[in-house]
Amino acid sequence: MTFQEAQTRHAAQAETLRQHDHAYYVLAQPAVSDAEYDRLYRDLLDLEKQFPALVTSDSPSQRVGGQPLTGFDSVAHLTPMLSLDNTYSEIELREFVARVQKLLKTESLDWIVEPKVDGLAISLRYEEGRLALGATRGDGTTGDNITHNLRTIRSLPLRIGATAPGQLEVRGEVFLNRTGFAKLNTERVAAGEEPFANPRNAAAGSLKQLDPRIAATRPLDVLIYGLGHVPTGTALPGDHASVLELLKQLGFKTPERTWLCSNGDALIEAIHELDRVRGEFPYETDGAVIKLNSFALREMAGFTAKAPRWAIAYKYSAEQAQTKLKAITIQVGRTGALTPVAELEPVLLAGSTISRATLHNEEDMRRKDIRIGDTVIVEKAGEVIPAVVEVVKELRTGAETIFTLPDRCPECNSSVAKSPGQNGLGVIPRCTNPECPAQLRGRIEHWCSRGAMDIEGGGEVMAAQLVRTGLVHNVAELYDLTLEQVAGMERMGEKSAQNLLAGLESSKQRDLWRLIFGLGILHVGAGVAKALGRSFATLDELSRASREQLGQIQDVGDVIAASLTAWFAAPRNLALMDRLRKAGLNFTSSLHTGAHRIQPFSGKTFVITGTLPSMTRDQATAAIEALGGRVSGSVSGKTHYVVAGEEAGSKLEKAQRLGIPILDRDQFHALCLEAEGS
Repeated sequence: MTFQEAQTRHAAQAETLRQHDHAYYVLAQPAVSDAEYDRLYRDLLDLEKQFPALVTSDSPSQRVGGQPLTGFDSVAHLTPMLSLDNTYSEIELREFVARVQKLLKTESLDWIVEPKVDGLAISLRYEEGRLALGATRGDGTTGDNITHNLRTIRSLPLRIGATAPGQLEVRGEVFLNRTGFAKLNTERVAAGEEPFANPRNAAAGSLKQLDPRIAATRPLDVLIYGLGHVPTGTALPGDHASVLELLKQLGFKTPERTWLCSNGDALIEAIHELDRVRGEFPYETDGAVIKLNSFALREMAGFTAKAPRWAIAYKYSAEQAQTKLKAITIQVGRTGALTPVAELEPVLLAGSTISRATLHNEEDMRRKDIRIGDTVIVEKAGEVIPAVVEVVKELRTGAETIFTLPDRCPECNSSVAKSPGQNGLGVIPRCTNPECPAQLRGRIEHWCSRGAMDIEGGGEVMAAQLVRTGLVHNVAELYDLTLEQVAGMERMGEKSAQNLLAGLESSKQRDLWRLIFGLGILHVGAGVAKALGRSFATLDELSRASREQLGQIQDVGDVIAASLTAWFAAPRNLALMDRLRKAGLNFTSSLHTGAHRIQPFSGKTFVITGTLPSMTRDQATAAIEALGGRVSGSVSGKTHYVVAGEEAGSKLEKAQRLGIPILDRDQFHALCLEAEGS
């Protein structure tokens, strides 16, 4: 056989296999038997073995995965992958429709409703009809290049129809269907591996494998729901429904069902119908996506800083499941607090297999009369930790037992003492040993968290390893770690170790309020830490403050003041401060404007709602706090100003009812300038 003959035969075989893949994985309508498919596939492999030059990136043989990569490259999206605003309320959904109608100055709008797939968002770029690049959402602007893993997904076409534009970017969701997820977890348990918590985690973990051969073994699927970047001048339909039809014609798997609606009533009916039928879909869904159908109207509506104005995600209410409470264990937190945790018979809830749920505290557990052996109702809303909400008492057999909180710490066997909660509400049992390994793990994880010192790589797993290996006994010792020590830990490479050390070095310049918050002082949250940063120029000044001085600061009451003075009175904490100082951390507050100066916004409470043009919410918050003001998340009679941006919702309405002054972006800016000049 000549090369030209082999080339012709290979092209025909490849096209036949693509058609069979599409029929099986996309249409669920297999056209040939498995044996016949295998015969065609082996013939293709034989041709490629004899003539290696025939192997191309879109060949069906390339779905099995090539050689492992050493890491992921970052790629820029041609158009940003913005997230959607969420709503859980039908009233808020109607308000959203009304806002868009008002914005576009029309009463007649067509909307399209789609199932919200619980998976991992991806962007795919096709060049001349061939898959050239696939990437994760990442931060919306850049993502990880995961093309090598995406090629292994059978339902994803490596080549699309001849009518496709020369360059086409599409957006979709990679997922594991219910059957595939259950099978994968069964196999992992049988192999002695930890099962995945939910299909989304399994999909994400599969796509972030450096070895595509691993991804190829996972039952991944993909659904394409829209377009990304399309070159100017490309002839495309003018509405979303027609684009979905075009995508289907090009060979993509698209949503099984969509609903076209012309008003709010029709939208409500559509999301109700979707809720009724979503259990029939092969994948998990946690809501509906509502979009304007017309692309021209989408362009007129535009975008906020983080989301389109013409789309929203409607999330269904919390799902509940019934299961058996097998045992109650104790979790020890960073402040020593003992929290009871329910160990459950595994049950599928909101797309996750739930085997543990919080019981909150002893008081709540007694109020609900929760006992070991009870049949209980478990609830999970979105990403919230599952919780036991009630007991099915009519199913009790009499064998259930009442759980008693231990008087010794389950981690270190130290004594347990009960301390009052903040504002004197309730009592909290706490481990009295500050060297308790569980507390240390929690303190390290908290110190490294995004809201505190924001250190990359310093999460739960890293904290546990550092404590277990004895490398770190307090947060100051993090700054003594060497590259050799970190790289030598389990599942750590040199690059990950370098990232952690770089994050630690950067954290030395964080503002003082972050350091205060990161110390994990009992009752001292981020808001209190900022208030302390405004009142004290340095950490040393704060450490010398009396309980009376602290109690006079806004947001710092008697309980917090007592906690602060107790913390700074402990010799081990003073030693920790000294080590942090020697490590080079910043002890100076940028929020401080003079110890005795009454700041312009002192005593004023602001609420920010909606999106402010040319200003993020964090920037607005920083401006208010720099002038001595306080930002609250809710509107009340004690609110002095509401700063309202675009798409302000119920908070704005409440402020109007209460007669609270409302500032737009320009008025807010003018108020800040006036305050700065005073």
